[in-house]
Amino acid sequence: MYDAFFDYLSKFSSEPLSDDDKALIRRTFIPSKLRKRQFMLQAGDQCKYFAFIVKGAMRMYSVDDKGTEHIVRLGVENWWMGDMESFVMFLPSPYHIEAWEHCELLYITREGAIDLQKKVLAFCEMKQQLDERNHMANNRRLASAISATAAKRYTDFIECYPELYKRFPQHILASYLGINKDTLSRVKRQRYQK
Repeated sequence: MYDAFFDYLSKFSSEPLSDDDKALIRRTFIPSKLRKRQFMLQAGDQCKYFAFIVKGAMRMYSVDDKGTEHIVRLGVENWWMGDMESFVMFLPSPYHIEAWEHCELLYITREGAIDLQKKVLAFCEMKQQLDERNHMANNRRLASAISATAAKRYTDFIECYPELYKRFPQHILASYLGINKDTLSRVKRQRYQK
């Protein structure tokens, strides 16, 4: 499991991980597995761990008063999953995080993440780059939700995240895009008729 993470980290830093870095990472991350449909986090609980997805697919969602699920985030291999606000602020999370497929994960605590940022340059560089990318992605998603048509949201999604498009069913993708599955079916039909 750790080798996959070491390979991932190497993409963010020009300097290779030292043996001491690798040993510290092994001591800090906790390997874990989730079965399909098993929860990493349930609404009302504090997010005590962030997870690096070594294998599998996950979804993060809220449930409204009518029982409708609203997908906030999807993740697959080499992605991170967790509720950042709950993780950082020690607050109960409004989200459920569930394994959509069988998952192999590396968990890290907040204290562990802070320690690695101080001691492992590659981890610090990774976090900085991911924070920047996440900020840009969140802005794009917000702008899209406010002003883009369903067709444009769908097109942007499959172009940006082909790995997610292939792994999740239509009703999950529709919820993530903020449209109903009938609208998504219509958009897909129109797209493929062109």
